[in-house]
Amino acid sequence: MSDRRKFAADKKERLDLFLVRSLGDFSRSHVQKVIASGGVTVNDAEIKKPRYMLEIGDSVSVDVPPPQPIEARPENIPLDILYEDGDVIVVNKARGMVTHPALGTASGTLVNALLYHCKDLSGINGALRPGIVHRLDKDTSGVMIAAKNDTAHVSLAEQIRSKEAHRTYLAIVQGVINEPKGIIRGAIGRDPRDRQKMAVVPIEHGGKDATTEFLVRERFDKYSLVECNLKTGRTHQIRVHMAYIGHPVVGDPKYGTKKNPFADLINGQALHSMRLTFVHPATGDEMTFEAPLPDDMKNILSELRKI
Repeated sequence: MSDRRKFAADKKERLDLFLVRSLGDFSRSHVQKVIASGGVTVNDAEIKKPRYMLEIGDSVSVDVPPPQPIEARPENIPLDILYEDGDVIVVNKARGMVTHPALGTASGTLVNALLYHCKDLSGINGALRPGIVHRLDKDTSGVMIAAKNDTAHVSLAEQIRSKEAHRTYLAIVQGVINEPKGIIRGAIGRDPRDRQKMAVVPIEHGGKDATTEFLVRERFDKYSLVECNLKTGRTHQIRVHMAYIGHPVVGDPKYGTKKNPFADLINGQALHSMRLTFVHPATGDEMTFEAPLPDDMKNILSELRKI
């Protein structure tokens, strides 16, 4: 049975964008499907056009369909494996690959690929996220680790929580950062104006402590290449923090400028998980793995160096 929800439009806005903002946990494509199916009325009139423009005060009702069960199934998807043994697998995740299945993305994820390749993954995170101890955003590339058993999972998760495991990223950001290095401190929580985004918000309003250290590796005419080290692990942390100091990641569709000046070279934000260091859960050895900079970011840097 669907869940009927009602909202009042607080500004002139497209119907689909208003519902994404109001519902908070549905993608734009999913909302558009609900609209097309006849599940939305405006002032008691059925509207099937996502582009319908709302006026301030319009009464919007939506039938939210019940969540459909999602099951992660093995899929024969190529993996760039950096290391593998009986306890862990370290991969170089491609930009554009979702980490695990979720509403609207039931296949083609890293978990689907791992289930086909490994057959044995930790079950601590359930059927949708087996083996996943940390994640990368869909359009962030680079080093990720997954656990093959529960013992390894507990160890790796604790290392990430306590910051015994170290993660280093490379990002191409807008603007020239004059300082050689810096520390960004700003609690991160849901953006009160857009529940699909994160933002720097006060702790008393739901923000959680977040710290990012950065080092400028190279400067260009209007851009900078920075190395970022996470001291905390909040959702979209680097993307939010760099935008917070006025240097959003190039190509970031959520926190950057609407127009991507390098759209012909990269699809998504120019952010790469370059290095991961952790203690092996079985042997106790410290291990470090690096993923080479992907071609899309190399091509952007090549263009910038020509200027």
